[in-house]
Amino acid sequence: MPKLQSKLPNVGNSIFTVMSRMAVNHGAINLSQGFPDFPVSDELIELISSAMRSGKNQYAPMAGLPELRVSVSSLIQRRYGYAPDPDLEVTVTAGATEALFASIMAIVQPDDEVLLFDPGYDSYAPAIRMAGGIPIHLKLKYPTYTIDWEEVGESITPKTRLIIINSPHNPTGSVLSNLDLQLLEDLALANELYVLSDEVYEHIVFDGKLHESVLRSPLLRERSIAVSSFGKTFHATGWKVGYLVAPESLSTEIRKVHQFLAFSVHTPSQVGLASFLKNPENYSSLSKMYQRKRDFFLQGIQSSRFRPIPCRGTYFQLIDYSAIDQRSDVEMATFMTQELGLASIPISVFYSDQTDHKVLRFCFAKEEETLSKAADILCKI
Repeated sequence: MPKLQSKLPNVGNSIFTVMSRMAVNHGAINLSQGFPDFPVSDELIELISSAMRSGKNQYAPMAGLPELRVSVSSLIQRRYGYAPDPDLEVTVTAGATEALFASIMAIVQPDDEVLLFDPGYDSYAPAIRMAGGIPIHLKLKYPTYTIDWEEVGESITPKTRLIIINSPHNPTGSVLSNLDLQLLEDLALANELYVLSDEVYEHIVFDGKLHESVLRSPLLRERSIAVSSFGKTFHATGWKVGYLVAPESLSTEIRKVHQFLAFSVHTPSQVGLASFLKNPENYSSLSKMYQRKRDFFLQGIQSSRFRPIPCRGTYFQLIDYSAIDQRSDVEMATFMTQELGLASIPISVFYSDQTDHKVLRFCFAKEEETLSKAADILCKI
């Protein structure tokens, strides 16, 4: 066999695969991988099933079904006061990860620098490297997990082409403020940067806070791609259906990548989602529902020795165990899964340099019975 040179020589199985497999092997409660354990809407399932039965089973248009793109545009107008052109600025993708990858491949040229923040979602840096770019990792300020915009400004060079943000933030649950978006806008305009905004948890924001999307700003959205996920919004992560919104000039280049990466997305799902999105009640109640789950979980561990770090959005709760044990977070997560029957995610894996603050991530997108059992384990440690 000819020798194959890996484009990602340092990449193995993701931590999500490792911890979920470990949870199965040891019969542990799985609060590691971010997927709900409660059902998808019966109405949405029926809409998709009906589309299948009526023969909507062939290729959709490359950019997505027109009726779904119109529904997405209407949703964005209701939420952010801006209606993107459904024909030219909205693209349906095979999940948000494909949207992120296609966007990075379309924008980043060899030796371009891309600013991103640690801890961060693990698909960003590999995509940058495959595009020939150079990931520049900046750290969010611990323990608030906020951006140091002065450091961002100092890190911009003539080679900087793109900055990637994520709010609500995975894995920390922090959210960007209106001031954050203003400072981002100033830097992007002054330095001619593109912005890739991962907003897959946009409908899951707590404590009365507002999701600050790049789509709210006329100047920022001229140079930004906003990525969203139907899977996250409608508790159907296995469907892998998402979308992106970008100005026509960017959308044109992103679609060139998309057509040779996935080309089109599951047609019946698009038919069903187009109808389901027309009723705002199908997504407007998500924040309250997940906040109840967050608060239920926090109440359950109130008597434990773990220290929760404030969660403002997403369905992830970070917990500091430094007052309990000094083993590494990977060791602690492994011990808890194998010996105590509760799986989580160590936060150090989201850092390029494996920074370890003795913090674990727990997914609370679960039934109360599951969360109660997990809390009981934590209270006994």
